[in-house]
Amino acid sequence: MALVLFGHPFSSYTQKALIALYENNIAFEFRCVGPDKPEFTAEWLRLWTLRKFPVLLDGQRSVSETSIIIEYLQIAHPGPVQLIPQEPLAALDVRFLDRFFDLHVMSQMQLAVDGALSGDAQKRKDGMAAAVDKLELAYAWLEGALQGRQWAADDDFTLADCAAAPSLFYADWTYPIAAKYPVLRAYRSRLLARPSFARAVDEARQFRQLFPLGAPDRD
Repeated sequence: MALVLFGHPFSSYTQKALIALYENNIAFEFRCVGPDKPEFTAEWLRLWTLRKFPVLLDGQRSVSETSIIIEYLQIAHPGPVQLIPQEPLAALDVRFLDRFFDLHVMSQMQLAVDGALSGDAQKRKDGMAAAVDKLELAYAWLEGALQGRQWAADDDFTLADCAAAPSLFYADWTYPIAAKYPVLRAYRSRLLARPSFARAVDEARQFRQLFPLGAPDRD
């Protein structure tokens, strides 16, 4: 039975898993969760009652949480691109950066999105203010951390870059990365040019109207 991934193309965490699958050319079936595919939605909810995607199904085993999905793929379906280093301390660095992008970039961007989705003008304003404050801190830290690096953890594309790509993609839509952060801006551009992420971005292009803050006419 082929691997099955439940998710939505416009979802940042679905894109994170798709990048890993595309990097190693792993065959899988994509099942888009949404109102037009109630059978896929029902199966997804049966597999993961916390109502979060993506979820990977491999035979009788289901795997939730994107970072764990990517680690599972490396164990069960390894390919030429090793997204988590074998050396323990190098792997720890990659996992830290993965957590940084999820928690300090994507989750902070989500504050603004949730405010906009509330439909309340004050909540929208407060959510954006909180997001800007936190993202500015994250951008400043990343500008220093990425100095002299091709990818997040240095020369090799890793789990950290799978997390960084959608995180920075949507964060920059929410609170644009300023010109004073040229290293970070260049890194985001390299991520967009990476074939695995470029494919994920193109597959999600038709859903850009769903971005509650308004998608910019770029990328």
